[in-house]
Amino acid sequence: MVLALSSSPAIAQDENDSGSVELPTLVVEGEEVGGIADPASPEGYVPTESTAGSKTATPIEEIPQSVSVIGREEMDDRGAQKVDEALRYTPGVFAQPFGVDTDTDWAYIRGFDVTQSGMFLDGLQLYSYAFAGIINDSFLLDGVEVLRGPASVLYGGSSAGGVVNQLSKRANGERIRYLEAGITDSPNGYLGFDIGDQVSEDGPWSYRLVGRIKGGDTQVEHADNFRGVIAPSLLFEPDNDTRLELFASYQYDDQRHTNGFFPYVGTVERASYGYIPRDLYYSEPERDKFEAEQSSIGYELEHQLNDTVTLRSTSRWFHVEREEYGPYPYDTNTSDDVLSRINFAHDTTADLAQTDNQAIFDVDTGPLSHTLMTGVSYENYRIDQWQASGSARPLDPKDPTYTNSGLTLNDPYTDETITLDRLGLYAQDQVKFGDGWIVTLNGRYDRTWIDRNDRTAADVDYSDQDGAFSGRAGLAYAFDNGITPYVSATRFFEPQIGTDGNNDPVGPQTGNQYEAGVKYQPTFMQALFTASVFELTRSNTLQSVWDGSGYSYSTVGEIRSRGIELEAKANVTDNLKLTAALTRYDLEITDDIDQSIVGNQPRLVPETLASVWLDYTIHTGTFQGLGFGAGVRYQGESYADNANTLKVPDAAPVDAAIHYDRDGWGVSLNVTNVFDERYVAGCQGAETCGYGEGRTALLKTHINF
Repeated sequence: MVLALSSSPAIAQDENDSGSVELPTLVVEGEEVGGIADPASPEGYVPTESTAGSKTATPIEEIPQSVSVIGREEMDDRGAQKVDEALRYTPGVFAQPFGVDTDTDWAYIRGFDVTQSGMFLDGLQLYSYAFAGIINDSFLLDGVEVLRGPASVLYGGSSAGGVVNQLSKRANGERIRYLEAGITDSPNGYLGFDIGDQVSEDGPWSYRLVGRIKGGDTQVEHADNFRGVIAPSLLFEPDNDTRLELFASYQYDDQRHTNGFFPYVGTVERASYGYIPRDLYYSEPERDKFEAEQSSIGYELEHQLNDTVTLRSTSRWFHVEREEYGPYPYDTNTSDDVLSRINFAHDTTADLAQTDNQAIFDVDTGPLSHTLMTGVSYENYRIDQWQASGSARPLDPKDPTYTNSGLTLNDPYTDETITLDRLGLYAQDQVKFGDGWIVTLNGRYDRTWIDRNDRTAADVDYSDQDGAFSGRAGLAYAFDNGITPYVSATRFFEPQIGTDGNNDPVGPQTGNQYEAGVKYQPTFMQALFTASVFELTRSNTLQSVWDGSGYSYSTVGEIRSRGIELEAKANVTDNLKLTAALTRYDLEITDDIDQSIVGNQPRLVPETLASVWLDYTIHTGTFQGLGFGAGVRYQGESYADNANTLKVPDAAPVDAAIHYDRDGWGVSLNVTNVFDERYVAGCQGAETCGYGEGRTALLKTHINF
């Protein structure tokens, strides 16, 4: 399922023997040049540093915002096969709000969608618009970082909710020989490989090749899928001062559509025919199409000039082609016994070229120790797309009959090319003084240019340029006992593509956030506990408005998000690992063109989220290598509409795992939603509800050789 940003009236769319407790040793390795590192995935569940909150590898307690890191080990323990699956136990993140979606990683942070402008890969934004989404296969990743709260001061225009930064597996000079295979009960199987080494002994070059091929059935009838992905990388390290990484990727997807677009009556509430089956295929098997290709190439260069100055340059180009066809439900009449459908098609091509260049200075000025970063970034995004809709015959949800006929398409309601250019200048100073004080100051200015060429009869071309400042100020104090309280204030912006009812450019979203919290790394165990409170306001929110004859855009909206987020990550003993999270929000629409909904809770996102996951592994004796895991994910009630008349009930699916790993090989069984709880993940309107994932079993095996 994909959610499009268009003006169409059709909605388109992770003890030893003496009895004493022996604490594990955490080893975090990073490739470091002049204090600038790319942190490896943490061993166990406890991270020590992150790049998402400062663009440099910074201890988490020194970042003046809430940060979570989901490492490769945690992803594997839970059997996560997508990025949004990896986020399901993270505080502040409402992952998979529409249920299972094989072509998009959906996530809301602090109440706001980060899917379009909050997804990043290795520090560069995966910006997308309309149907030109970029989705990375999770097998290619070493882990995922989550920065909660706005970050335009670091990355230019980005989501108010935060950043999901995916960390790629790259060449690192080590010998890697890893194979993994898995199969679900659908069945849907895969084979992945991860191969790396030095090109020659003691030589400066090393390589890594990661890939996966997967395919088969899904929980939805007829909705089979196929994916092939490969990602090579080269590392050149001629000396201790210079590091050059070259990387590329290619991914191909061919699948049929799965979940979503079901009406509230028939999913949340019982319809006259009962409930819509979770495995209902709503399209036409022989006509339905989703085909996508994406490729990328880039480099990252670091050079330490001296003990004080380090230079870094990163550039990447992404090319995306997506084509879809097929009907989907748009059922506004729930009094009959059929699902009304709309036929839909689009053909989209997008290119994303980015470069980010930095100079980092480590200097002392009297009692002050500075890590000063200055940088300039440029991004060019171009999308060429058309979208069209038409009629489709209704479908009986209890006894569907597929004829693969009766589908029409009208002239495209969208046929355009849009170009977005962004140039940003930024600076950051991380200052330490007084045996514990940490001050973080950020400033950034961005200039954006947007041009649209409309090829429809309406011929609504436009050009717009705008500039905006972002800023962040943070203060923290690190006590010797591991407690670090902090406060921060942030001003942000996010450019928006589109015009309002008068065909004028809509302008950027703006807003601010105030946050206070405490991070605790106890000295007696390997753990990280964080607690934060915040108030986040997003203004000038883009929203579609029905004027009686069609939809247009308006930007009068404002939403305020307040809340508290708690997280615990602990390697409690060498055997037991824990991650737990609690989120409690107060989400409120504070301004809208429809004054009747002011004061209400925004639709889709629940105000309460909670989760806990435990994993226990035996490391000695006859059963050495045997382990068990279990967890529960709670999502509170939400609303399907901003009028708050249609409530979506809460849910608490349970997950479990059993695994055995010894002498370089292993096997595991993960079961998601063990008790097969039937629930609606979320509704973005009375006609667009999606079921949460039903019980799924994943059996996988791996070998290191």
